Amino acid sequence: MEEAFLSKNEENIFAEERKRLIVELVNRKIKTTVADLCEEFNVSPATVRNDLRELEFAGLLKRTHGGAISNKKTNFDLPYAERLVEHQAEKQAIGKLAATMVEPGDKIIIDIGTTTRELAMTIAEIPDITIVTNDLEVAYYLSSHSNAKILLTGGFLRNKFNSLFGQMTIDVLQDINADKAFLSAEGVTVEKGATNTDINLALVKKEFVKRADEVILLCDSSKFGKSAFVKFADVTEINVIVTDEYADEKTLAPYRNRGIDIEIARVEEEN
Repeated sequence: MEEAFLSKNEENIFAEERKRLIVELVNRKIKTTVADLCEEFNVSPATVRNDLRELEFAGLLKRTHGGAISNKKTNFDLPYAERLVEHQAEKQAIGKLAATMVEPGDKIIIDIGTTTRELAMTIAEIPDITIVTNDLEVAYYLSSHSNAKILLTGGFLRNKFNSLFGQMTIDVLQDINADKAFLSAEGVTVEKGATNTDINLALVKKEFVKRADEVILLCDSSKFGKSAFVKFADVTEINVIVTDEYADEKTLAPYRNRGIDIEIARVEEEN
């Protein structure tokens, strides 16, 4: 009998560890079922389906009816995978709330990032929208699951992150006029604004800010009070911040005082 990847009696497995083990298990067995994964990891079918949804979106496996099959052409990129599962429930809640701000007929920009990808996965049914993005995962998902018009910016491909950057990316944006831009950040402070670790991506984000009538920052509570290498927007350039319920009012008050609308997403607890 094959040795189990995880004891059935272990109760407090971290979500990121579970996802890594799911990928390993699927690659080893080639295929598996939701029922098998529920038994293996002692979680509910809803949790397993959500895990498979996230992992398929990341290109790490392929979902089937009632389970998943291996996608061995891809590798489990640890830096991206860690971000994919870090604060996952908060990101899903933020993405769902941000989706309510998208209206039929909107022309929107979707930035790269795990939280903005949650938004993309929630707006597929909204009719007559146009999406500008430099995120290959966002473009691929929406081209497969919606009738949205999609403008993929072009540019250099950032290895392992499925995102585009460079002068070509910026040039494509010069004549774009968007209703809303949904942006991600590595950190945000009142003093230093919204920041990112990569200078090339920050330049693209700056252009996104210029091209939208309304700038909406999707930012889980862990990002407040942190600053990364490069600023791409002053807080005065941000119209709305969508965050999760774990951000306390003392943290949020300075942003409210500067006229930024704060939208709070309620987080669904994992069963």
